[in-house]
Amino acid sequence: MNRIDRLFGILILLQSRKYVTAEKIADQFDISIRTVYRDMRALGEQGVPISFEPHKGYFIVQGYFLPPISFNSDEANALLLMERFLTGFGDKSIAHHYTTALNKVKGVLRSSQKEKLENLNENIRLQLPERLKNDTEYLSVLQNAISAKCIVEIDYKNKKSEASKREVEPIGLIFYAFSWHLIAWCHLRNEYRDFKVINIVSVKCTETPFRKSEHMALNDYMKILPVDY
Repeated sequence: MNRIDRLFGILILLQSRKYVTAEKIADQFDISIRTVYRDMRALGEQGVPISFEPHKGYFIVQGYFLPPISFNSDEANALLLMERFLTGFGDKSIAHHYTTALNKVKGVLRSSQKEKLENLNENIRLQLPERLKNDTEYLSVLQNAISAKCIVEIDYKNKKSEASKREVEPIGLIFYAFSWHLIAWCHLRNEYRDFKVINIVSVKCTETPFRKSEHMALNDYMKILPVDY
């Protein structure tokens, strides 16, 4: 990767996160920390308002936006391929939002790229077992609740077909045993519980902030699962 492409890549990385450490930049672009410092100075000299906060990393001052991004054919092809996997590893809500996003990508492609992409689209198929076909449409709502730290109300049916209403504080989503699982603090049971998303009958985001002041990290919960990560 030449320096111009690297600088543009660093700029995109900075816009994708609130803070980015020098170590993260060095690792992603396979450069030294000293080179990171030089690149950050170079971006600043080009008028990009970059700042730094100790113990957190670099960030772009609020209000700065990149112009529309162009994609090369390899990047567009990769995004198209991932759309196929959403049939098995997402749900209807995620598939809808991904398709909308992919259409925006197609909108900035050249005519020749669009033609090649459509041709590729007609010649890629993914055969999935029935157990991977997720017919729900809750993942987007749950993602929003996790990021906003809002309580959700769910109607849930367990493996014994016993129905219950729960008020939960969602801390994360984990895909294991060929299914999505919502990990959340359950106010009914007063403990963390694992809810298989496909068994959720309905979801309502209350927009009410979490009542529990602190939650365990999702990585810590994963350590008690009966699977090897």
